[in-house]
Amino acid sequence: MRLGAIELDPVYDGIGRENAREVLCRKGFDGDPWDENSGLLDTEGNLELAVGGYLLRTSDRTILVDAGVGSIDNGRYRGGELLNSLAGYGIEPGDVTDVIFTHLHFDHVGWATRKGNIVFENATYRVHRLDWEHFVESSDAEPGAKRKLNPVVPRLELFDSDVTIAPGVVARHFPGHTPGTTVFIVSSEGRTAALVGDLAHTPLEFTQPDWEFFFDFSRDRARASRSDFVSEFSDTGTAVFAAHFPDLRPGYLTTRDGRTEWTYEKKETF
Repeated sequence: MRLGAIELDPVYDGIGRENAREVLCRKGFDGDPWDENSGLLDTEGNLELAVGGYLLRTSDRTILVDAGVGSIDNGRYRGGELLNSLAGYGIEPGDVTDVIFTHLHFDHVGWATRKGNIVFENATYRVHRLDWEHFVESSDAEPGAKRKLNPVVPRLELFDSDVTIAPGVVARHFPGHTPGTTVFIVSSEGRTAALVGDLAHTPLEFTQPDWEFFFDFSRDRARASRSDFVSEFSDTGTAVFAAHFPDLRPGYLTTRDGRTEWTYEKKETF
């Protein structure tokens, strides 16, 4: 997708599957909310999650937004394709100037390092300070996260406020899924996109605000952040790119008769 002077492309890494009823619920709903949304699930009741990231190219920057799940294949998540996907755009790891994270869950940092070595050796790695402190520096940080992320420290830059990452790329703090969850707003020549990470895992979380994701750091804060995002970006023509929506395909938030609706971008235009 061309946004003025910025090119934005999906970077596929693999796929994940989660039992929908074990990860997403609708607070206060009488009955099983998935009964009326079964079309979003596979035959076993799983929610299929695209895994990967996004590539932003400006005149002088090559920016990877999130780094997929890596080379794991554990029956639930399967990665391994991100570097090939980048190569399909003519991008080698050494060409990447910035790696920016929406947050630091395992399925977003998989290619940050490999066997203790930095994968994107010329890139500056950037993430919100609150996520770094939570996932890497806290006393109860998971050892696997520390092993994965500590090697990037020599190339790490943290931010703790809304900042401009590059011309036309602004980091906005929308906490809840994790302490430092960040949405990247990309704007150029009158066109805008929002790379929202795991602000939502399905469009239902945007259109029906009482849905909750079980693994949000703060479900209440995550719900409030989604509401804030929907209020700000509905009916603006902003292309919304979520980390796990089918085919990493964007969509648009609109309102009709006071209700929020989601419409995917046509496949042939993306």
